[in-house]
Amino acid sequence: MSLFQAGKILELYYSTNDGRVNTTELALDDKGVIEDKYYNKDIQRSVLITSKASYDMANSHGIDAPYSALGENILIDYNPYHLKPGARLAIGDLELEISQNCTLCKSLAKVDARLPKLLQNDRGVFAKVISSGTIRKGDNIYLLK
Repeated sequence: MSLFQAGKILELYYSTNDGRVNTTELALDDKGVIEDKYYNKDIQRSVLITSKASYDMANSHGIDAPYSALGENILIDYNPYHLKPGARLAIGDLELEISQNCTLCKSLAKVDARLPKLLQNDRGVFAKVISSGTIRKGDNIYLLK
């Protein structure tokens, strides 16, 4: 299987009952992001990957959306929205499989009422964990071919 370097991890986050936490590394297993409040809730939606391009798009429309406002676990500098379900990414010592495009949620309107419509096809992609491991801020992202 060949690898194509697609980008890097810019930021990492997990959700708690008290809010979002920015971290330098995340541990993941087949149930998702281990510290995340959504851990073991829906395997097909266990990791949300968002591109910096989504934030750039929001900013270009005058919307000030701080990183993590889209609910991502992994913010990357590569635009994954063209990837089809089944595409695989290698990051650090783990492997992720794209499971579906991210659906819009009403919480985006709390940031700005225009955001849900603007990012309807560009909010992010969900992935499931194929092989467990740890990823770190700055890790390279490889598209498996």
